[in-house]
Amino acid sequence: MVSLADQDWLTSTATQAVMKALAQAGGPGCARFVGGCVRNAILGAPVDDIDIATQLKPDQVLAALKVANLRAVPTGMEHGTVTALSERRPYEITTLRRDVETDGRRATVAFTTDWAEDAARRDFRLNALYADADGSIHDPNGEGLADAKAGRIIFVGDARQRIREDYLRILRFFRFQAWYGRGEADKEALRACTELADGVETLSAERVSKELLKLLKAPDPRSAVHQMHQVGVLEPILRAPASLDLFDAMVPISPDPLLRLSALWPAEAEVVEDRARALRLSNAERDRLVEAVAGALDLPLKPRDARAKLYHIGNQAFCDRVLRAQAAGADSDSAAQALAVAEAWQRPRLPVGGRDLARLGLKPGPETGRILKAFEASWVADDFPDSGHEDRLRALMNLQA
Repeated sequence: MVSLADQDWLTSTATQAVMKALAQAGGPGCARFVGGCVRNAILGAPVDDIDIATQLKPDQVLAALKVANLRAVPTGMEHGTVTALSERRPYEITTLRRDVETDGRRATVAFTTDWAEDAARRDFRLNALYADADGSIHDPNGEGLADAKAGRIIFVGDARQRIREDYLRILRFFRFQAWYGRGEADKEALRACTELADGVETLSAERVSKELLKLLKAPDPRSAVHQMHQVGVLEPILRAPASLDLFDAMVPISPDPLLRLSALWPAEAEVVEDRARALRLSNAERDRLVEAVAGALDLPLKPRDARAKLYHIGNQAFCDRVLRAQAAGADSDSAAQALAVAEAWQRPRLPVGGRDLARLGLKPGPETGRILKAFEASWVADDFPDSGHEDRLRALMNLQA
């Protein structure tokens, strides 16, 4: 039997404490690692989340963890999920399940003790891999291990049935293709995604945006994104025509999924704001996307002009616009120089205020704001000098008189 080797997460005392607690309640083999941690361990990829499948019912899992003095959080009891905390690390433990009813967005499940039934309801064969506490791998579908090693993303059983159970699996297919696929995508999967593409529009915006950003974070998502365009799921998600040329140029420039997303949308602030709201992105994500496209930078920039722009729009928007300019064809050396200015420069505070004007004899009122605004514009235009502020204020006061 194939076994995982040299996995720190597998042999850690925290992990083994959880597996021991479950085994003491349900016997050896009642719990196995499943999904991403097994897949990534096989591929030599980092393991972030550790998921465990078990024959124990949720209340039995809670009881087993309590006996072992491990904290348990009932995170999804109706779906059979309990989160264990061992040495501050979370372990998501889910009872084996089979689908009773599905509607393309959610499933009604029943618990089972049959590993094959649990494997049959999963999305892709390389995700239906299990491993015992000692690392011994189980492959109920018979092809998951080979798929993982070959970089094949193939649905478990009938692709259309898997998609009809949850239309998010269309996006997951392209996300996994971007991260783990090698070579051409599975033709049967592409046909199924094409035929059922309309189902994506029934999904909640939150689920779609989460999946999309995970896809765009892949080292090189270009092929997967082009395939999404070809099967007709990209534009319905973006709710706008996709700018694939700019996106293709942006991918090797920046790994940032938000910046890559900005490259897919038209460079129109109102359109981007509307689409970001439709995807239910966070306020911070929406505002960043809008600022990224709100104005274009003409590179190269003189250092003083770069500092003035940084002062007015901030570091994040400036860097995003520089990278967008580079993706649009600006010289990479010019972009690097502008980014170097942004990294080295700290935005100074306005060195004068209303008290300085009062000390010079100006009575408080609307004139104070107008002079301070004029001072700021002049000070920025002169590249933020450290001295001469009083003389500058006096000159502006004389102009206003």
